[in-house]
Amino acid sequence: MEVTYRVQEGFRLPNLLLPQEAEAHLGRYAELRRQYIKKHRRVLYTNLKTSGQLAAHLAEIETAAEKMVTRLVAQMAQNEGVTEELKAADPQRWTGLMNNLKHSAEETVLNDLIYN
Repeated sequence: MEVTYRVQEGFRLPNLLLPQEAEAHLGRYAELRRQYIKKHRRVLYTNLKTSGQLAAHLAEIETAAEKMVTRLVAQMAQNEGVTEELKAADPQRWTGLMNNLKHSAEETVLNDLIYN
């Protein structure tokens, strides 16, 4: 690796640039993770940022979180007896139950993946 320098006010300063990361669409979970590690896990954030792996880490967290929410909602719906028959018979109750299940699943994901 070749280091170049610039002269500023009589001093030679190295031209240091962070590695370029590919642009990726990051969703809600990735942004929550980024904010958390930036505030509470500074060393991890700095290491990921300077190595150019922050975007990949956040994309991985986003994908894992979405899959985990989907899986947990399906499991909890099956355990609670929330079925398509209930959806046809009482759509309002089904919607309320599914919203509760989704919030519970998201809380689990936040505790297990995002804030650890």
